[in-house]
Amino acid sequence: MKNSKTTGKEIMHTKTVLLSVFAMLLFLVVFFLSMLTGSIGFSLDETIRLILNCLFGIGDISDIPDSVTTIIINVRLPRVILSALVGAALSLAGAAMQGLLKNPLADGSTLGIASGGALGAVLSIVLGISVPFFPQAGLAIMSILSSFLSLIFILTLTYKIDFNLSNQTIILTGVIFSMLTGSITSLLVALSGNNLRQVVFWSMGSFSGKGWSHVALMLPFFMIGAVPLISLSRELNAFSLGEEQAGFIGVSTRKVKFAILVLVSVLVGISVAVGGTIGFVGLVIPHITRFISGPDHKKLLPFSVLFGASFLMGTDLLARTVLSPAEIPIGVVTSLVGGILFIYIFYTGINARR
Repeated sequence: MKNSKTTGKEIMHTKTVLLSVFAMLLFLVVFFLSMLTGSIGFSLDETIRLILNCLFGIGDISDIPDSVTTIIINVRLPRVILSALVGAALSLAGAAMQGLLKNPLADGSTLGIASGGALGAVLSIVLGISVPFFPQAGLAIMSILSSFLSLIFILTLTYKIDFNLSNQTIILTGVIFSMLTGSITSLLVALSGNNLRQVVFWSMGSFSGKGWSHVALMLPFFMIGAVPLISLSRELNAFSLGEEQAGFIGVSTRKVKFAILVLVSVLVGISVAVGGTIGFVGLVIPHITRFISGPDHKKLLPFSVLFGASFLMGTDLLARTVLSPAEIPIGVVTSLVGGILFIYIFYTGINARR
């Protein structure tokens, strides 16, 4: 009996190690493919040497032209890193929301958090809200605050309508709230005047023109949201048994739920602030990850980070190369690719239950 248990644990450990290797390799392949490919292509040797010199100060890059250095270090590298951080944040937030609410349709977009964050960000752009010495911080703070208030409003309204907070009511309330905030956002766009082009392009999602200042803005908020959220994987596993059962095994359900909601709002809000409205990442990637890694949040959350980062780096690569030199807004690409993937997942899930 002990041998069979030991063998089972060893098999699970081996699968986790193999999956970790696969996820890391996928991330590195997509990362370097994104770095090498574009309107101007670069060699792998040049790219690796420049990245090592930029990040760690090692190696000689004197033989590499300044123009190549500028494009790789100041244009392409921050854009790729930013897309990876946003993809990781949205995927992690979606996985956490699905685990907390036990709802496969829960994520920042379907629950209205992203649209609330977008409304806050558009208000920041239109009204010119900024923080001294940190011009992008006003946009980030407004987006995060608006995301959190939106989530509180949605859950409060749902609670008033349906005391049991059923999945259907939460989703319906989120959809209605998204429509409401979307209409207000459209009104602000129509009244934005000189900011019209900036607001419209931002609302469709894009990493075009984003540099190290955006990475510097995204990274601390990502760490503040992601690290504590991953550390709550045990509590999310408990919530999968039901909120009442989670309380019986020692989880402070109200505090943990509030903490998760705040952390999700931080991740979604900062992602909207730096990347615009990008849908389907938090909905689809956790489903794919759960199919590969299983429902255990101790594995699901970290792997969602890696797969989400790889997915958004890859879709950003498609956005800037498919119609090169023109660029497609990344929100359009993620909605198209994510929608097709979600239909496939939904269809195969239904067939599997028959």
